[in-house]
Amino acid sequence: MPAKLSVNLNAVALLRNRRDLPWPSVTGLGRIALEAGAHGLTVHPRPDERHTRFSDLPELRNLIDDEFPEAEFNMEGFPEEGFLRLCEENQPEQVTLVPDDPAQATSDHGWDFEGQGNFLRDCVQRLKSNGFRVSLFCDPDASEASINAAAGTGADRIELYTGPYGGCHDDGEGAKLSLKQMAQTARHAEALGMKVNAGHDLTVENLPALSKAIPNLAEVSIGHGLTADCLEHGMAGSVKRFLEALDT
Repeated sequence: MPAKLSVNLNAVALLRNRRDLPWPSVTGLGRIALEAGAHGLTVHPRPDERHTRFSDLPELRNLIDDEFPEAEFNMEGFPEEGFLRLCEENQPEQVTLVPDDPAQATSDHGWDFEGQGNFLRDCVQRLKSNGFRVSLFCDPDASEASINAAAGTGADRIELYTGPYGGCHDDGEGAKLSLKQMAQTARHAEALGMKVNAGHDLTVENLPALSKAIPNLAEVSIGHGLTADCLEHGMAGSVKRFLEALDT
């Protein structure tokens, strides 16, 4: 079965926030994505609300509950108290924890699982006590010891940071090496009972090779590449293109 597609709406929200106007509508485009076959929606509500706003969260939760009950809401962020409370208030099906500094432009590395395992364990337990699935952002070339530590937190999944792979868009040999590293990391996580998600700089062009390298890939979360694709193909067309790429 192909990996599920969760559409990350941060880039849509960032465009909206350039003006004090309600368009493009984050919820409206989320609806179009789900109507086109996306399996869920992802947001990363940073403390400064520079793209996804806290007020977007209940609207997206209601959209899924009222119109697409089979879809999932995925909230990602650094597990400080404010973010954890937002999760508890908006009840996502999945929470993806990332080691972002609030000032970072975007997520660009995975967790130090061995060094931060105790901190993550407490956060994971709190989130799971609310019934949320928990995924942890993971470097693509994480060591076995690091993945062991990730599993030790009690998290359900890792999400492979695919930025280095996406950066190899004009480097075939580099892409092959990155795929090999991610496949090895995924196999070790799966052997420990964790499922594997992936996200960052994924495109219609590079998804088929990723799907082949990690045949049990559970989910991909895609924002920037899919939003860029929308400028040419529209949200519904882009969602269908990405679903086809996952099934190639």
